[in-house]
Amino acid sequence: MSRLHVENHLVSRIGWLRAAVLGANDGIVSTASLIVGVASAAAPTSQVLVAGIAGLVAGAMSMAAGEYVSVSSQSDTENADLAREREELRTQPEFEREELAQIYVKRGLETGLARQVADQLMARDALAAHAHDELGISEMTTARPIQAALTSAATFSVGAAMPLIMVLVSPRATLVLAVSVASLLFLGLLGAIGAKAGGANILRATLRVTFWGALAMALTAGIGALVGTAV
Repeated sequence: MSRLHVENHLVSRIGWLRAAVLGANDGIVSTASLIVGVASAAAPTSQVLVAGIAGLVAGAMSMAAGEYVSVSSQSDTENADLAREREELRTQPEFEREELAQIYVKRGLETGLARQVADQLMARDALAAHAHDELGISEMTTARPIQAALTSAATFSVGAAMPLIMVLVSPRATLVLAVSVASLLFLGLLGAIGAKAGGANILRATLRVTFWGALAMALTAGIGALVGTAV
């Protein structure tokens, strides 16, 4: 007996993966940069730790709120389009049938077959057929504000905790170097994990996140040193 070939496409992960990678990356970069900047200004370890914790809390809340608002806007747009499509299906069913058929014609089907496909899909779930093929809205890409907000806040907190741990275990004399090196290693690991989960090039993703993380920390370290010297 033949068995069905089951495919597990990586695009199904795009919603939560984007929020997770963005949250963790921001958590590491922003918190590490804040810690390095404050430490470079010759602040004592206790003040560096307070600044890092404040950055973690503020950043997690900011990420959650930002993701929720952003993805909610996308969800509102999708719902408005679906409502408009639902009304058009109610008032102009023949026009909508032909519109769907022409989409299939453009994809390569003969006109007669395209109309048969449109008829069968609309008989089963007309709105779902138009949402998928006319509007490009599917179950895998539907906006989920709550999921995006919680994922971003949680992963930001996990990312931010990594440089904070280095503050606790590193001597004050080597704190800037320890946090910087460890954070770049964390970023490289994050880039590799995200690339692996998304099926992307691991080396390219790793280099990308470490480069921007190093740049952010170098800039804040420079600013912190200047401010510390001036004060």
